[in-house]
Amino acid sequence: MKIVHLSDCYLPRLGGIEMQVRDLARRQHAAGHEVHVITTTPSAPRSRGPGQDDGADGITVHRLALGLPYELPINPRATAGVRAILADGGFDVAHVHAGVVSPFAFSVAPLAARAGVPTVVTLHCLWGYLTPAFRLLDGRAHWSSWPIVFSAVSDVAAVPLRRIAGQDVEIDVLPNGIAPEEWTVDPLPRDSDDVLVVSVMRLAPRKRPMQLLRTLREARELIPAGVRIRAQLIGEGPERRSLERYIRRTGMSDWVELTGRLTREEIKTVYRRADIFVAPANLESFGIAALEARSAGLPVLAKANSGIREFVANEREGLLAATDGELVSGLVRLCRTPGLRQSIAEHNRTVPPSVTWDDVLIRTDEIYARAVKVLGDRTLEA
Repeated sequence: MKIVHLSDCYLPRLGGIEMQVRDLARRQHAAGHEVHVITTTPSAPRSRGPGQDDGADGITVHRLALGLPYELPINPRATAGVRAILADGGFDVAHVHAGVVSPFAFSVAPLAARAGVPTVVTLHCLWGYLTPAFRLLDGRAHWSSWPIVFSAVSDVAAVPLRRIAGQDVEIDVLPNGIAPEEWTVDPLPRDSDDVLVVSVMRLAPRKRPMQLLRTLREARELIPAGVRIRAQLIGEGPERRSLERYIRRTGMSDWVELTGRLTREEIKTVYRRADIFVAPANLESFGIAALEARSAGLPVLAKANSGIREFVANEREGLLAATDGELVSGLVRLCRTPGLRQSIAEHNRTVPPSVTWDDVLIRTDEIYARAVKVLGDRTLEA
């Protein structure tokens, strides 16, 4: 097949959508498909205008970037470039990847369908709190009636989409994928009373890094003095300065570290000596960082209303908390109970997760086939 992925965000920006689109495209190329990516993300600082490059993974990337400040992936004029690429590309399927704010994705999805390309849209975020706004948008743009197959990365993310689209529109679940063997680590020996808590996230309000610091602070006050807790928060983002001020103001500097952005290999090195992974976000549609940590053997502490619950069962792969208070008590329990940590870690190291790339690629092919049928049926009706 000749596949084109369309996404506002792509490498070299780093984030969940960016990495998942790249990993999916890379594996599709390895399976023998010709894969292209169209994005409004520039390739390098201060780059401007359209460009095309072939990455080391054999993926052709078309960049329709304006070169805006802060490398913002926005280009209101990108649709003309997309039309030209689609017209000349001979693509068998278009796969559009959307977040909460994805002007490019939602503008090009109908273009692809109107160009006669079977089209899939995958939602990578939670629309729950924005459901009224998107229902109003659907009333004007009628996007739920487009000849497009809609999907979401988890059933949690699919629920609000189903409310908007109605019962007549089928919403598929297309989870993010992982190669568990790529996250296998050899844990270092450790003292059970020395507990390292880690989290990997973009330091943005939606991920709730400030709540993580509050959780750590409250938990430490409830943990016996004999248990020594340290924490590493891995990632970058607009909240960093606020987090640094909070750490200084509350005297957490000697046991909490903001490490900044790390490579996958560097994160795996941290996981060799880590004991617990915490994901405090409520609006977590999937939680790929939590899945990576779980595959490395770490017990995962997360919110029960997030997409993480679809691969973390309470008391099996980790603990799920309904409230922020339960997040604190869950962290205290894991810190105070080395036997619980060890039993969960042993399970996570020996039992692979259900959302491996092998399964995800099969599911992706099935959804692509449905997109071909949907477009064909709509054409026959016309």
